[in-house]
Amino acid sequence: MTAPLMPKATALWLIENTSLTFEQIANFCQLHSLEVQAIADGEASVSSFGFDPIAHGQVTQEDIEKCSADPTLRLTLIVHADVQAKKKGAKYTPMARRQDRPDAIAWLIKNCPELSIAQIAALVGTTKNTIQSVQEKTHWNAVNIKPRNPVTLGICTQKDLDSALEKAQKARPGLIPDQSKSE
Repeated sequence: MTAPLMPKATALWLIENTSLTFEQIANFCQLHSLEVQAIADGEASVSSFGFDPIAHGQVTQEDIEKCSADPTLRLTLIVHADVQAKKKGAKYTPMARRQDRPDAIAWLIKNCPELSIAQIAALVGTTKNTIQSVQEKTHWNAVNIKPRNPVTLGICTQKDLDSALEKAQKARPGLIPDQSKSE
């Protein structure tokens, strides 16, 4: 089970605004019951404001009322599908791995010619100009570029690479030679 956002502030709000037991609050916020008691006593260092889990869609008022009436019940966290899905956007690559990008680009150009420049850019998290400079061997570090698999370098996942290859094969079916004819 995942914890709610800001568990200590959520616990503070639940303590101040509900009649839930410390055990119920501790279970919902994934805290120890003694920690919840310390928050209630003002001994724990918690922000001065509580975090309303109802307003933020983490629990319903009906669930709180039902659990307040029966101390044996437990609150259930509402997990939204859009919260779990990873947002697509600019891909961050740590400084230590940035020198590996040209190697990954060279490997993708060599081993996956069906991928477009835009797909390579999305997989590796780089610009089209960098890809073209690696492709044309005009990259500033072209002498030291060695094609290496981006999955083993940790630049992209195998799932992302497979889905990009699948999309490329659907977009251009005639580009990929049939493996059975070459044997």
